[in-house]
Amino acid sequence: MSDLPPMTSIKRWLVTTNHKDVGILYLATSMFFLLFGGILALVFRAHLWEAGGTGLLSGNQFNQAVSAHGLLMVFWFLSPIASGFANYFVPLQIGAKDLAFPRLNALSYWFYLFSGILIGLSFFQGGAFAGGWTMYAPLNVPTYTPALEATTGSNATVLALTLFVMSITIGTVNFLVTMHRSRAEGLGLWNMPMFSWSWLLTVWMMLFAFAALLAALLLLSIDRIFLTQYFATDQGSGLLWGHLFWFFGHPEVYIVFFPALGILFETFQTFTGRRLVGRKWVIIAMVLVAVQSFLVWMHHMFLTTINLEIKTLFMATTIGISLPFDLMVFALIYTMVKGRVRFTTPFLFSLGALVLFILGGITGVFLGAVVLDYEFRGTYWVVAHFHYVMVSGVTALIAGLYYWWPKITGKMYSEALGKLNFAVYFIGFNMLYFPMFLAWETPRRVFTYPEGTQLYHQVATVGAFVLGSSFLIMFYTFAKSWVSGPEAPDNPWEFSRTAEWAIPSPPPLENWTDRPSYASGRLEFVDDSKTATDGGVATGHKAAAATHAHEEEHADHASIWPLGIGLGTFVFFLGLSGITPYMVEFAEGTGTAPDALVGTGAEPNIMYPVITALGVAILGVALFKFGVEEFNVPEMAVAERWPFGGVDNTKFGVWVFLASDVVVFGAAIGAFVFMRLHMGWGEWTKVPFASWPGLLNTYILLTSSFTVILALVFAERKNKKGLLASMSATLLLGLAFMSVKGFEYSVKFSHGDYWWKGIEYSIYFVTTGLHALHVILGLLIAVFMIYRIISVDAYLEDHRPVEYFGLYWHFVDIVWVFLFPLFYLM
Repeated sequence: MSDLPPMTSIKRWLVTTNHKDVGILYLATSMFFLLFGGILALVFRAHLWEAGGTGLLSGNQFNQAVSAHGLLMVFWFLSPIASGFANYFVPLQIGAKDLAFPRLNALSYWFYLFSGILIGLSFFQGGAFAGGWTMYAPLNVPTYTPALEATTGSNATVLALTLFVMSITIGTVNFLVTMHRSRAEGLGLWNMPMFSWSWLLTVWMMLFAFAALLAALLLLSIDRIFLTQYFATDQGSGLLWGHLFWFFGHPEVYIVFFPALGILFETFQTFTGRRLVGRKWVIIAMVLVAVQSFLVWMHHMFLTTINLEIKTLFMATTIGISLPFDLMVFALIYTMVKGRVRFTTPFLFSLGALVLFILGGITGVFLGAVVLDYEFRGTYWVVAHFHYVMVSGVTALIAGLYYWWPKITGKMYSEALGKLNFAVYFIGFNMLYFPMFLAWETPRRVFTYPEGTQLYHQVATVGAFVLGSSFLIMFYTFAKSWVSGPEAPDNPWEFSRTAEWAIPSPPPLENWTDRPSYASGRLEFVDDSKTATDGGVATGHKAAAATHAHEEEHADHASIWPLGIGLGTFVFFLGLSGITPYMVEFAEGTGTAPDALVGTGAEPNIMYPVITALGVAILGVALFKFGVEEFNVPEMAVAERWPFGGVDNTKFGVWVFLASDVVVFGAAIGAFVFMRLHMGWGEWTKVPFASWPGLLNTYILLTSSFTVILALVFAERKNKKGLLASMSATLLLGLAFMSVKGFEYSVKFSHGDYWWKGIEYSIYFVTTGLHALHVILGLLIAVFMIYRIISVDAYLEDHRPVEYFGLYWHFVDIVWVFLFPLFYLM
């Protein structure tokens, strides 16, 4: 399947891999989750109408609504709507025809959609997660929450977030490869449009921040489903979760806000009619913020037992990160002052976003000071500050919707309705959130409050419904435009500067008829077919373009298998969410289960193991079909690729993925080091009964790395027998590794040493098990490659897949070299 059905066909949206279609899917789906999270907010704001509570929600229902609202807005709305804009416009702005890996782009969307469906289903599985969107330990494990709501539904919430992070990781790798290797000729990094710059920094932050969150969620999922003890103890588990979560959580603020900031830069330039003041300094400031965002996470932990010197250091880094933002804010203000402002709907929302962000930033200074944070932490001051920052980003994203609506749809909207939308939105926003500063002594996430603050809460509740009505106006404005709006010109904005405005509205399927080029210093379109036939001698970029024109490679745009993989993973995770009762019964049956695991209140349901097995089957078939499908994605013959010109797209993608995996393993190993230091290095119980299995497995894996190198050599020499023998040897060595590991585990089980016995046992089994899971994935890939070698003589003409597999396998081997001394010798 390669040709796309028409846009009016449902099939089109199930099989498409085109970046613009995927962008529209992201935008539409994020709007649904905006409504989902918004309705939850209106429900609990209605509950807070009176000081004693209206009785609308029980305490646990209130906690579920607040927790789900936070999760949906932060994860399923804010990041995905930015991903929608990026999917649609970044390839257009940098001169690419599509993202580097279109099928992975579609897979990223389906993971996102199914993760949202999974969190929605959690409400029907005994109750959604009720421990707050930050999921603080130990409230994030069943032991410390009501039994019925603590198992299946909460598991589904955690697994939904895990699937969402998998979506983010796939998308991040895709964008990094595209933006570094598929820019139009002459478009250096320094000269990219500001929205593309903001997105490039966003995905670099995503790569590492979400990897830390993925590690935290994997540990939490294993705690909840398989009864390990990472966060169920009083031995530092709260601090461990805080470090893992906030190492992600603070960069997430900038991950959310940077795309909004990019939209501010674009709209301010367009509607003031002048270039952004201090552009190069703004870019440098954004880079500084992206780096510094990973150095401030502990300011969320000022109330913990971290010593005062460390807290003071992080107070200084927090103040330091505000300085580059000051530069960006002044650049926007000065651009507006020096330009001639046109108060269109996009600009009004952009200006409103800037005003709200300034207020949010000022109130955040209070929380950055250790002493003041002691007073404000856990109160409505934090709630108000957080929303003034994050929802100011939403305000800018709405500006982006209005700004790019004519390009996406080819229709103009009513400016009168757009300005009415802004007025209602801005009034509702401030009515909702500003009173929270005045009612700051109210504890957050509590379903009642003192009578003295009732007026503030009632104003806030009215503001919530006013703000909600503004979105109804927005939806009506866009619906009216879609149905009966006037046709939009290719460029409806007089001073827009970026490449998407140089093509029709909406853009054609493959974006460009001729190749975009900035070689002359401005955007031009080059007809490569004339270059190929003009009778002259073509060299360099021109020769590559001419060759490409003769080849006339056809890019495929449709595949059903990303949907299949997404469906299989969803079904698998849905099944996993209900496995916990079986694990509790098993633990009790061994006679070694700690008291905290007994009596979770949920009965085993045979449906969940069946669903799990069905998910594995669907996933296996879809992955196999995905692997054998012929799907042509030609690389751009002429492109700017600095500083990664020496590698192809897939190899660079593998390197980027492995960089994120380094953070995952780093977090798991860091958890071991942290907990061992917390409990006392010498007091730690060493789990392995002997060192020889670890030493033997070290030799086995190092040997397997050698056989992978041999496989690459034979593939380069087009020696099928040698390639097959080397890959088979790698497979056998991997199986030998797993056999030794299985023997080692079985001996421990025979001694009653299960993973739930204590924190030392949990950390040993989970960390080595995470590595074993990587080995198993590598073995599955090896089996598939051996099948391809036998069936179609694969990898003899193009040996690069063998090299990519080798990179992954070497990485797995290197990780083991670190795990062996940590767990077997120290």
